[in-house]
Amino acid sequence: MKEILIATKNKGKAKDFESIFGPLGYTVKTLDDVASHLDVEETGSTFEENAILKAEALANELNTIVIADDSGLEVDALNGEPGIYSARYAGVAKSDEANMDKLLENLQGVEGAARSARFVCAIALATPGEATKTYRGTCEGEIATERKGEFGFGYDPIFWVPNQQKMMAELRPEEKAAISHRGAAIKKLRADWDGLN
Repeated sequence: MKEILIATKNKGKAKDFESIFGPLGYTVKTLDDVASHLDVEETGSTFEENAILKAEALANELNTIVIADDSGLEVDALNGEPGIYSARYAGVAKSDEANMDKLLENLQGVEGAARSARFVCAIALATPGEATKTYRGTCEGEIATERKGEFGFGYDPIFWVPNQQKMMAELRPEEKAAISHRGAAIKKLRADWDGLN
């Protein structure tokens, strides 16, 4: 069985990668599997910069190909917030519920199409001794006024996907992979990945 190392401890992200790479015959490994003590501070100002920081640091430390992503939610009415701070929008404790509560509170009085937003994912592919490559994917939608759905993680329960007429959290993993920001970025990565293996 072939393996792929994803620089994350986030089980939700790992499942997103598994839904894409599993059918290709890969076992997805995370930092919890190989190097749970490693933690890279995300000091970049963009999703791409943070993904590169994580991928390169771990590729050099472990001397292997590493895929890292940084992703989040951009809300137009909030000038792109929470952006790169999506995971810790309501504080360093990284609570999905608290983050959604804060976002909904900040959007009080904003209605309809003015609640437009997008999920953004930047993936970095780092190979020791080679230039790091990046791939970006987005998924357009709107922020709903209440939670719905049992799948996904993060802001998925309040992210309405118009072309699916469902919340992101109502989509099963394989459905989400087909239309999500991470799915779009991973698809761009795959041609290069196939060439490396």
